[in-house]
Amino acid sequence: MKTPLHYQISEYDCGPTSMLNAMSFLFSREELPPEILRNTMLYCLDCYGKEGHPGKSGTSCMAMMFLSNWLDGFGRAGLLPVSSRYLRGEEVFIGEGSRLNDALCRKGVAVVRLWFEVEHYVLMTGVKDEEILLFDPYYQEEPFKGAESSVRIDLKHPLWYNRRVPFSFFNRETQELYALGEKDTREAVLLFNDTTKLTAEKSIEYFI
Repeated sequence: MKTPLHYQISEYDCGPTSMLNAMSFLFSREELPPEILRNTMLYCLDCYGKEGHPGKSGTSCMAMMFLSNWLDGFGRAGLLPVSSRYLRGEEVFIGEGSRLNDALCRKGVAVVRLWFEVEHYVLMTGVKDEEILLFDPYYQEEPFKGAESSVRIDLKHPLWYNRRVPFSFFNRETQELYALGEKDTREAVLLFNDTTKLTAEKSIEYFI
């Protein structure tokens, strides 16, 4: 049984929430072993705030890379049909030749660090009509305004996504809404359920 994706319960836990949402999206509740939940929370929230408080700067890139590698090893050990790949820098972009687009079109997901006032993790779950479908763990009901109004909030698909974001938002090297930011600081984790992953030959061509 699949369960609705979750929202973060503090200002800091977007990282572990998005990683657990990825696992919830890819696998049924009955398939997920407790080690996934335990280790996700154990490895994340490792950054210290300005006053030295643990966790108040969220989750580091190093923690995400470690968690990605651990999940991939968990899959290779035959404990769950999961595979994971950590991307960094110029590998992280949206468009033709993108590993993110490729993963989304092959029934995978991507946990991506981008900008939402501060650095923030979200879960990308699909591609449709030149938009990325994503689940942002930061709960919001009010529509975006002005230049951001083309980002649509959609709360009718709790198992799948709550935002539809045009491709054009992501590749910006700025600190604006859903921009991936400077190329050398970008980060993403690709995840697959290997029993449902489409091969490249069976993927749908979606580029313009």
